[in-house]
Amino acid sequence: MRLKGRQAVITGTATGIGRETAILFAREGAELIAVDRDEPNNQSTAKLINDAGGSCRIVTADISQEKDVIGLFRDIETIDILVNNAASVYGDGFLTDLSAEAWDNVLGICLRSVFLCSREALKIMMPRGSGAIVNLSSANAAVGINLAAYTAAKGGIESLTRLTAAHYARFGIRANSVSPGTVMSENSADFYRDRPQIAADLRSLYPASEFGHVRDIAATILFLASDQANFINGAIIPVDGGLTSTRRLPSIAP
Repeated sequence: MRLKGRQAVITGTATGIGRETAILFAREGAELIAVDRDEPNNQSTAKLINDAGGSCRIVTADISQEKDVIGLFRDIETIDILVNNAASVYGDGFLTDLSAEAWDNVLGICLRSVFLCSREALKIMMPRGSGAIVNLSSANAAVGINLAAYTAAKGGIESLTRLTAAHYARFGIRANSVSPGTVMSENSADFYRDRPQIAADLRSLYPASEFGHVRDIAATILFLASDQANFINGAIIPVDGGLTSTRRLPSIAP
């Protein structure tokens, strides 16, 4: 068990990559705090883990809000791993069509939350002299197909990852980022099933004409959080089926 006895906080665990990562971490022995504002689905995540013999408790919080994040970490004495996974694209789109409210919402959940959770986790990790932070970026940070606010947020996450790695390595803390391409989850599967042409157009951008799966991303997060990645710090790891290697991108205009 690669994470036996480790204390891990994972955000955005109600569905998708976050849920898959929580389940995998628990299978590898981690004791989990699963954070999401979607309490019913997050309870389902915890039930899957606890029924299988794992250890998971949930916290319902809006991690774009400072008071919620401070409250989340106030009662945490030990944290070995932080996974900043929570994200949102609600109201996002082309830059010229984007409202300031939508911009603030997306950056709040995608980027501000990473700053707030990392800040509070680091305060606990630093005196202990160890810790691993794994942030979730996106291929959008490299190619910027659409979703202006999301793309900006993910670019910010990559820069913040490098800064965190450089500043806190002397405390024994590592920070890395995983950059997924298009990934099939329960939510995205429903979306693309109803939009076959969009799915076909997107698949054509990938060298193997296939999307990834949440298990691919979760496995990479696990590796970066484990001792197997002890000398990896400040890295941005693409898990995108070669998308950002080929740059075979369409011309998309508003």
